[in-house]
Amino acid sequence: MNTSNVRLTIPARAEYLDIVRLTLYGIATKAGFSFEEIEDMKVAVAEACNNAILHAYKGVGEGSVELSFEMEEHGMTIRVKDEGSSFDYEHSAHLVTSLHERPLQEVEVGGLGIFMMQALMDQVQVLTDRGTEVILTKRFSRNEGMA
Repeated sequence: MNTSNVRLTIPARAEYLDIVRLTLYGIATKAGFSFEEIEDMKVAVAEACNNAILHAYKGVGEGSVELSFEMEEHGMTIRVKDEGSSFDYEHSAHLVTSLHERPLQEVEVGGLGIFMMQALMDQVQVLTDRGTEVILTKRFSRNEGMA
């Protein structure tokens, strides 16, 4: 498959998440991902978008979320970017890695989105230079020997 790129910009409001899911479903189906892989991607991308919707523009009014679906030979990379306020990713990542050592009573509600994205995707990167950009990668898992 040739490298191709689809871009989508939505208002940073929850009622637009269904457009993101439908777009992802269409692109991932066309690329040949399995139903289970697509469902994993939908959950991870929705979580990244939801974080932008809930946190990026808090107190500053309306904003937007930019998505890029990049098809590559190995799979798909999805970029979710906002221009709002960033967060301390290193601190959040440290909290996620320490979850295994803590009793359930000490785990706070929220803050598990990064952990969930990492569990569902093959690679997760977070850039917080200007706004926040979450880069999610899912590789094809199909067995080439079965074709």
